[in-house]
Amino acid sequence: MTLNAAATSERLTIAILALGGQGGGVLADWIQEVALAEGWLAQGTSVPGVAQRTGSTVYYVELAKPDGSGRLPVMAQMPMPGDVDVVVASELMETGRALLRGFSTAQRTTLIGSTHRIYAIGEKQAMGDGRGNGEKILEAAHQRSKRFIGFDMEAATDRSGSVISAVMFGALAGSGALPFPTETFHAAIEHSGIAVKSNLKGFQEGFDLAQQPVAMPDETVHAVPVPTTVQGRALADRIAASLPEVAQANALHGVAKLMDYQDGSYASLYLDRLERISALDAAPFELTAEAARHLALWMSYEDTIRVADLKTRGSRLDRVRGEVKAQDDQLLSITEFMHPRLQEVCETLPEGIGRRILGSKVLSGFLGRFFTEGRHVETTSLRWFLALRLVAAMRKWRPRSLRYYEEQVRIERWLGLIGSEAQRDCAVALELVRCQRLIKGYGETFERGLRNYERIIAEHRHQPRDAAEIRRLRDLALADDKSSSLMESIG
Repeated sequence: MTLNAAATSERLTIAILALGGQGGGVLADWIQEVALAEGWLAQGTSVPGVAQRTGSTVYYVELAKPDGSGRLPVMAQMPMPGDVDVVVASELMETGRALLRGFSTAQRTTLIGSTHRIYAIGEKQAMGDGRGNGEKILEAAHQRSKRFIGFDMEAATDRSGSVISAVMFGALAGSGALPFPTETFHAAIEHSGIAVKSNLKGFQEGFDLAQQPVAMPDETVHAVPVPTTVQGRALADRIAASLPEVAQANALHGVAKLMDYQDGSYASLYLDRLERISALDAAPFELTAEAARHLALWMSYEDTIRVADLKTRGSRLDRVRGEVKAQDDQLLSITEFMHPRLQEVCETLPEGIGRRILGSKVLSGFLGRFFTEGRHVETTSLRWFLALRLVAAMRKWRPRSLRYYEEQVRIERWLGLIGSEAQRDCAVALELVRCQRLIKGYGETFERGLRNYERIIAEHRHQPRDAAEIRRLRDLALADDKSSSLMESIG
């Protein structure tokens, strides 16, 4: 029998911070079952937090060893700052929340946290890079805990084919923070009777990794695409022959993206445009390398056709099944909220028709009534799947659409400005290329970013700015979603 080397306290407090669907409640139940099996008293509570990502919940478990008097202890309903022996967090930002709330202290707490990230809504909707600083959280985790155990629990879950609650349970057992035999932890999983084999495998992954040094997730490496078609190989040969080496990897990614987005002819247009920039560039060819990335992003703008295509791809269904750990004999239903406005619908129509509808108060007023509210769309149902596939099939007519026409005009104006500036000041041209970062997303997000981009370009045309000033204005535009900082600076 293996006995964990834990503290000798006759009262133990455990806080679990997990997202909705991660099994935090199951983990809390397992812990209580272990304690009860060992003759301890146990109580568990949970308090849902403010919804973000899929909703965050704090689970609290308090354990007490009977003193033989027959009197029952009074247990708390929630963890109190400075009074927590063990904190288990299912994600890096949840570890940060535990630290901010004072649950983990250097004198007392064993802190067990995953080092992977699940980005919050606030991080995703930021105009720029809104991600929280993971390095600061890790630094604080070491400083504000008696012992910090950290590893990528999501990767461990994938390797074991289990669920993250089993991995966290294993890490808790492996930490030695609880004075209970490992066999009792195993028994709690076995008594549940649910996915016992995979949960035991996940438990073992967590148990073993808890003995190792803190480990960050492996960096994702995006391999350079290898063309598999005659047309793709011809475009790859063209890249090798016409573009500087430093820009070739980005250009290959760009070609692959645009062939997937539209077709080979569109990818060829991309290279035509990129070669124009390259002809004006010089070593170290940073302008061409950046243009290769940002031009591909702009040319693959999101429209209703693209959204419908991505929502109904088999690879997406496979990814979702993997994320929710759906078994082969289980049916998966996906319901999504979609709110295409009349603007987006008209932009998908042929240019003349779409422009006429949007330009007519009568037509846009009448048709707009049908697009005032969003819809919950079950993309896995036959009706909605076929409807979205029909929209996705309009890809071959995209070059005739109003949105295509408008975007190509904008792109050519952008390239023309970059070209003229490249002959005068390559640093300014480079910052103008990077202004494409402002143009992203769909619907109102796209329109807000486009307005900010056009404000900066208008300012530059009115009174030419140097590279540092353009970069400053772009950073201000990315600082908030209301553009208040940019507007204050422009005046």
